Amino acid sequence: MATFISVPLKKSSEVELVKPLSKFVTATYPAGEEQAEYLRSVEELNKLRKSALGRPLDKHESSLEILLRYYDQLCSVEPKFPFSENQLCLTFTWKDAFDKGSLFSGSVKLALASIGYEKTCVLFNAAALASQIASEQNLDNDEGLKTAAKFYQLASGAFGHIRDTVLSALNREPTMDISPETVGTLSNIMLAQAQEVFFLKAASDKMKDAVIAKLANQAADYYGDAFKQCQYKDNLPKEVLPVLAAKHCIMQANAELHQSILAKQKKRFGEEIARLQHAAELVKTVATSHDEYVSVKDLTEKINRALTAAKKDNDFIYHDRVPEVKDLEHIGKAALVKPTAITPPLSQKFADLFEKMVPMAVQQSMSIYGQRKAETVNRLVGTMREATNLCNGVLASLNLPAALEDLSGDSIPQSIAEKARAVVQLGGLQSIEQLIRDLPELLTRNREILDEALKMLNDEETTDNELRSKFNQRWNRTPSGDLYKPLRAEGSNFSNILDKAVQADQVVRDRYNAHCDMITLLCKPENELNAAIPSANPTKTLQGSEVVNVLRSQLAQLDEMKRERETLEGEIKAVTFDMSTVFLTSLAQDGAISEEQMSLSKLDQLYGAYNQRVQATLRTQEELLGQVQTSHQEFSSLKQSNTEANQREEVLKKLASAHDSYVEISNNLREGTKFYNDLTEILLKFQNKCSDIVFARKTERDELLKDLQQSIAREPSAPSFNVPAYQSAPAAPAGGPTPAPRTVFTGQPQQAQQQPPQMKPNPPARPPPPSFNPQAASPNPATIPTGPPNSNPQPLAPPSQAQGPPYPSYQGYYQMPMGYNPYAYGQYNMPYMPYQQTPGQGGYPAAPPGGQPYPGYPQQPPQQQPYYPQQ
Repeated sequence: MATFISVPLKKSSEVELVKPLSKFVTATYPAGEEQAEYLRSVEELNKLRKSALGRPLDKHESSLEILLRYYDQLCSVEPKFPFSENQLCLTFTWKDAFDKGSLFSGSVKLALASIGYEKTCVLFNAAALASQIASEQNLDNDEGLKTAAKFYQLASGAFGHIRDTVLSALNREPTMDISPETVGTLSNIMLAQAQEVFFLKAASDKMKDAVIAKLANQAADYYGDAFKQCQYKDNLPKEVLPVLAAKHCIMQANAELHQSILAKQKKRFGEEIARLQHAAELVKTVATSHDEYVSVKDLTEKINRALTAAKKDNDFIYHDRVPEVKDLEHIGKAALVKPTAITPPLSQKFADLFEKMVPMAVQQSMSIYGQRKAETVNRLVGTMREATNLCNGVLASLNLPAALEDLSGDSIPQSIAEKARAVVQLGGLQSIEQLIRDLPELLTRNREILDEALKMLNDEETTDNELRSKFNQRWNRTPSGDLYKPLRAEGSNFSNILDKAVQADQVVRDRYNAHCDMITLLCKPENELNAAIPSANPTKTLQGSEVVNVLRSQLAQLDEMKRERETLEGEIKAVTFDMSTVFLTSLAQDGAISEEQMSLSKLDQLYGAYNQRVQATLRTQEELLGQVQTSHQEFSSLKQSNTEANQREEVLKKLASAHDSYVEISNNLREGTKFYNDLTEILLKFQNKCSDIVFARKTERDELLKDLQQSIAREPSAPSFNVPAYQSAPAAPAGGPTPAPRTVFTGQPQQAQQQPPQMKPNPPARPPPPSFNPQAASPNPATIPTGPPNSNPQPLAPPSQAQGPPYPSYQGYYQMPMGYNPYAYGQYNMPYMPYQQTPGQGGYPAAPPGGQPYPGYPQQPPQQQPYYPQQ
């Protein structure tokens, strides 16, 4: 009776884990100890997969521990790497556990770029191995019973977990072995077997019969549910169904047996007999229908002995009425088993290889937070820089502070001289022109990288569309157009960024062209610069005046404000805060991250005070510029106005503005150069991402093409058709020439053929080739018929059953004479036909002419009559 169902393991193909995972690690994390540790962990993960799936596993708990450890590691790794078809694409291929395959097509298999698919299949193998370990236990001792019950419940829980999660994990139709219907049935089978183990434990411990009966009845109920689930489905091996039916009857018989003992104890002798009779009928059903799968000999003898004794006692002593089975009280049920909950970690020795790596949800939140922080910093810094540029522009338009320093009218103002020296120190025109020449090359390099990446996507999508139009519904993988949408959106974004960068570069060039002459003047030696500035009448009378002192004080306040802004800008850029801890806490507590709310709150907390200080500097600048403009009007009214003075003032304004433009253009060009270099790295990562997914898609395409070729080879070359009845069942001889039956004769006498054959005998052996011994070749007169050549024997009746494939026979064509069939000679007492000898040719079986090779079989003479008589 100890027949338990175990599940075979799925087989997986080898997967390259190291290269794609290492590439992601090196692209995501900076070089250092952290990156090196993650790369070592990738190697360990690859070794763990090979240990779990790359070799046959023993039916031992240590092998199950390896599988569970790999499953736990997959659960830990899944949120930390961007596993998907369009990001980190790893294609896992698994074969159907129950499909044996064929010689030409192999087993049914499915390849998916899904870590959820890998988890599902690994958990299936863990459940299957647990069922095998449980089936190998010795159920004659308590330790074996406990171990078997534990692993059957683990297998039931694992199969149930797959049933609940497989569709969401795969997002497509799975193979038959991991379909929800199949694993749901397997879960119930494992639960029923665990309940049976508890029944065996209770029976071996000689517990109360009422308890044992309830345990057995519950096991019978579980087996019945499993039997109903797979009764009308062909998703499990054919041996499973009769075993389930037999186990259902056996557990019911055990329940009735132990309940009969309880009835006997309660003096219900008629009920005892009725239950024993029902139990005997149940085991008889098993013995007659399922004896090849489950043996019930011992149980049958036990029930029959009890039934014989009960009937004897009741017939001679108690005379209790035996009720009908339907009138018996229902036996109670006691469920002592339940599926083990699948909550990682399942392994007792699990240690996360990527413990320090934060999940992808946190990484993505950190990335978005970094963008929000950069936007906040750029907004504050940009506001201050714009205000400073506005201030410099206003002062340059007023020729300040050069107007206050140029009271003599014939020397270079100090501020202009300082600005000229600053331009020369920054590299002058050569520096700017070199930066301007470098920009197109950087732009072209980025364009080429982006175009190459998009070209790879376009080529692969074109191939995919061509194959889809060729195979139609058979090409059942995700369309490349749908899969590449995020990548194309990313590529379009990069293209827009480059277009805007080109526009910004043109603005910088236009500004440089506008101020090129004045910047060239600032780069000249001091004597040439002084000569280029027009001289004017001295205004020494304004030296020491109150309005000049007020303007100088106001300009000093503006300079102090600019220095404060530079300090404030450095403080804003130096603000740091690690949001990963906040995001991890939120993910652990709530299971999700409200990134926007948390980021905005933290940024407001970090930069709120700096924002107020920036706004204060803006208000201060506005007040000071208003005072400067008022004071400058008063200063201008006191100055002597003439043409020379106006020309000199205009040149000084342009020189001051050229200096400010030079500084801004130089900063813009350096920022542009850095932007293009940084963008190159980003575009190279984008190109690698496109290359990886295209390579994965090509691998998937090759696998799918291979499977399609195999499936096409399995298909019939022509549609099936029904063979006409007159071709498959030969009729009795009728009028006209009767065609010879195209079947293989059984080699029995004609009378024996008319009886229904029990089995098809093999055809007789082919006769040996003709011997060249003249004596052996001489005809035997006793065997040569004496009648005329056209005296045909009586035709044989066709056999009652066709002995070979029906061949069509055509009316109007004479069939080959029976004497030409080498298998018929000597088997039906049919005489040999004399051969009509032609001139110059020896007859058969006469010896060949001396010194000549054997001429072979003679050809049929044209005047030969049909062998069957005409009617």
